[in-house]
Amino acid sequence: MRIGFDAKRAFQNRTGLGNYSRTLVTSLAEYYPEHQYVLFAPKVKPLYRPPQAAVTITPQRFLHKLLKPVWRSRWVSGELQSHGIDIFHGLSAELPFGIHRTGVASTVTMHDLIFERYPNQYNPIDVATYRKKAKYACEAATQVIAISTQTKADLIEFYGVPEEKIPVCYQACDPSFQVPRDPQAVRQMLVRYNLPSEYFLYVGSVIERKNLARIAEAMFLLKDRLNVPLIVLGDGGAYKEKVKKYLAEKGLTSRVIFLNEVTKFAFRDLPALYQGALALLYPSTFEGFGIPILEALWSQAPVITSTGSCFAETGGNAALYVDPFSVESIADGMFRVANEPALRQGMTERGLLHAERFTPEKCAAAVMNVYQNILP
Repeated sequence: MRIGFDAKRAFQNRTGLGNYSRTLVTSLAEYYPEHQYVLFAPKVKPLYRPPQAAVTITPQRFLHKLLKPVWRSRWVSGELQSHGIDIFHGLSAELPFGIHRTGVASTVTMHDLIFERYPNQYNPIDVATYRKKAKYACEAATQVIAISTQTKADLIEFYGVPEEKIPVCYQACDPSFQVPRDPQAVRQMLVRYNLPSEYFLYVGSVIERKNLARIAEAMFLLKDRLNVPLIVLGDGGAYKEKVKKYLAEKGLTSRVIFLNEVTKFAFRDLPALYQGALALLYPSTFEGFGIPILEALWSQAPVITSTGSCFAETGGNAALYVDPFSVESIADGMFRVANEPALRQGMTERGLLHAERFTPEKCAAAVMNVYQNILP
């Protein structure tokens, strides 16, 4: 097979969709070298070095170079046959418009429909744009890949996608998180960034759904019983400023380290940051998969996350589940993990076992199975 990919995110996004794209394409090329892989990208950046077996296609015509977003979203469709593409994979919830008229088979990975479930947390124009792209992709694709059963259920509920059209292919995280724990590397990382020896960790955008405000309230609730600081790796806008205002009012500013504000943190140090954490705090109200949970499990960091949504899929029997809408529940989870060594040990041991369900090899195998079902 000659498989084409929408590779914009692989070259341009450092987290999330970019990590998914890079890990999947690299894994497919490693485990299935008999196939050919073609990356369609508006621009190429050094963020990603594709596998040697992959070919990268960029806009060539003057107008295509001038209007790269239009080339990606529409004009790529007209180039698929000339490049001999058998199947095209939209890696980030969209397919180029017009692909249904090309005769080229397609699939698309849908990560979540959070913008449909919580539209008030998005700009209305963005919601309309996401909806148009997602609906078209779901209609045009031969099969729609969901990254969790939660996302599959949402596709059925919001867009009426037939259940039999939606295979679930769990994603993997960057293989660097699978490297065994290295206490010396953790110590060196903490010294390099001037970080405390004990800390809770928050990884993700600082937005309302991720629930940092309730974590801050839980810290205030515990202020006389638990003195463990929080490291926040992620950025945000108005919501972040709201949280920082609360921290200042409650005298907690010194207890929360917004890492992006005090240093330029390198991705290569992220596994060590997880490994050194007392626990990952991830009481999000809703996600499509929750990749920081998987990164933490591989890093042998205990995970405190939410009941509901996709979290039981990603965290399995390893995580400690709390009510994301209850400050008391979040505080109780933090206190237990901090004060019960046996609990932490059991969580890390179960975490490694559960993480084995989400290896790059298994992810690649599941996606390759989709391709083979489409083009037997």
